[in-house]
Amino acid sequence: MKKIEAIIRKSKFDAVKKALHETEVNFFSYWDVTGVGNEKRGHVYRGVSYSTSDIQRRYLSIVVSDEFVEKTVKVILETAYTGAVGDGKVFVLPVEEAYRIRTKEKGTASLN
Repeated sequence: MKKIEAIIRKSKFDAVKKALHETEVNFFSYWDVTGVGNEKRGHVYRGVSYSTSDIQRRYLSIVVSDEFVEKTVKVILETAYTGAVGDGKVFVLPVEEAYRIRTKEKGTASLN
């Protein structure tokens, strides 16, 4: 099992969520987060200067079986892509064990 953590643009979240469901990834958690990115310049909008160094993003946490890792990462990379700075990051980490509280199932059976 692997944990996939993705930080994406908020504007891409609905498309990523839909694509994940179509790929049979039906359970994941997400949070609104703020981070600091590589873009350092400020912007002016209607005469008001603001910084773009603090970036609003959505953070996804997904645990999948080993067979779903490549497919899940590919869906996120393709769906969250805009080609501009700030598209986000994807991290893949090992998961030692998972349990479903209701049924006490463990391992990949607890993920479905």
